[in-house]
Amino acid sequence: MEYVLGVDESMSTAVVRAVSAVENRDPLYLPPLADVLDPDALDAVFAARSDGSPRRGGRLRFVYSRCRVTTDNDEYLRVRPLDPRIGHERR
Repeated sequence: MEYVLGVDESMSTAVVRAVSAVENRDPLYLPPLADVLDPDALDAVFAARSDGSPRRGGRLRFVYSRCRVTTDNDEYLRVRPLDPRIGHERR
């Protein structure tokens, strides 16, 4: 699944919403994102620069809940479910 971030949506919120959609689970029933990484740090990495200009070229990959998440340039993220039997991405 490819998820496009909303205009004022933080990266951490987008991650939770996208994983929730892929897993078809209410976000309240997902593990805390903070168990995997610091949500404030994630948001800061992709936040606009102090002069308001966007950052370019950033990418981060991590596993959250039962999905592999890839963030790109604060514009979109990709979420792929993991196969729980072998721990690899489903194709």
